Amino acid sequence: MTELVERVLGLVGGRGEADVVADRTNLELTRFANSFIHQNVSDSGTRLRLRVHVDGRTATGTTTRTDSESLAAFVEQTIAQAKVCPPDPGWPGLAGPAPLPSAGNSDPETVSAGPDARARQVRAFVDAAGGLVTAGYCRTVGQQVTYGSTAGQLVTGTSSSAAMDAIARAVSGADGVARWSGVSLSGLDGARLGAIAAAKARASEGATELEPGRYEVVLEPAAVLDVLGFLSSYGFNGKAVAEGRSFLRPGERQFDPSITLADDPEDPEAVGLPFDVEGTPKRRLELVTAGVSQGPIHDRRTAYAAGAGATSTGHGNEESSRWGPAAANLLLEPGTTPAKAVGGPVASDAVGGLVGGVERGLLVTDFWYTRVLDPRSVAVTGLTRNGVWLIEDGVITRPVRNMRFTQSYPEALAPGSVLGIGSEAVSLPLNWALGTVRAPALRLASWNFTGGASG
Repeated sequence: MTELVERVLGLVGGRGEADVVADRTNLELTRFANSFIHQNVSDSGTRLRLRVHVDGRTATGTTTRTDSESLAAFVEQTIAQAKVCPPDPGWPGLAGPAPLPSAGNSDPETVSAGPDARARQVRAFVDAAGGLVTAGYCRTVGQQVTYGSTAGQLVTGTSSSAAMDAIARAVSGADGVARWSGVSLSGLDGARLGAIAAAKARASEGATELEPGRYEVVLEPAAVLDVLGFLSSYGFNGKAVAEGRSFLRPGERQFDPSITLADDPEDPEAVGLPFDVEGTPKRRLELVTAGVSQGPIHDRRTAYAAGAGATSTGHGNEESSRWGPAAANLLLEPGTTPAKAVGGPVASDAVGGLVGGVERGLLVTDFWYTRVLDPRSVAVTGLTRNGVWLIEDGVITRPVRNMRFTQSYPEALAPGSVLGIGSEAVSLPLNWALGTVRAPALRLASWNFTGGASG
């Protein structure tokens, strides 16, 4: 990979600034439905991304053809495109040499895992569901990436990941879900996930409608993932901050003191590379420290625009110019709420400890079809999914049909609004990138449900 990157840079020569990313990824996916595996997919290949800056203009090209003739044509074409592109006054220059904190988290057995290894996890999930109909996927990914630039940066990183996302469905049609993501397939426990999904499905049968209104809630980690993702994308995004579309006020206590949120690629369970698409090393970055908002995340372009000594935080990605920098290893620090076994639909004793303190509220498994209504306040509307239950006097009393909500996510985590944080952070897969979110359950004072199942 290094030799390939150096060849491309050599073809550019002294005709402009350039950087190259060579990405070799092997993605294997086992899908199942009706409790049977119906598809195994393997996608492996090498992809090159070349970015050149010539005479104040920038162009980017990609190719999967790596023979000498194709590479030469690819370089010439990208340079020619740059010469006719509009001027790029926001060009921040290229990253110079900088050491990496590590080579990345990678497990060789996961990278080489075949269909049989994933099938064993699927079998364990299906068996643990105890006869309920199941569907979902088990995925393994191995990645090796080399970045090089005419500014002298040359780094290589590796990563691996395994994930499962699956449901169990009761006879009535009620669904239960379980998810997990991590660096190694050996860390995946299909049987535990199957048992969780089945328990949630069975406990969801006979759900009744509940009147809309504001309720205290216990959000399980899958729902918390949605909250953290929107906060990161709309609040801590350096592009959103520069354009005045963010709630962020660094240095102010905008969140409850119990909240510490970081992007932590150095975590042992973090999935992804130790550098971003611009060659900037990634390190732990706190977004919220004991409730106090910190500075935004940056790629090189947003840092350059911010001025005043701002630097890239290693969050560049291929869509940065459109959507801004993005975090892919979010970690909400767990709390100290004592564990309490309550059974039923609760995924872990750490969630049970939060349920026990609720006088009247709702236990929510998951959110879906969430959309931002107001980017500045991160007001989001969406639906519950895969199980909601009424809590009365610390006891789960009955299942509730899905509800619509409209809620500002920063408001839900504001000072005094967080009543408890679970003691166990669960690793969950991202749908938009190779990464993870590690989140505990949250007990929140208020969540605004605006409609029931009938409207």
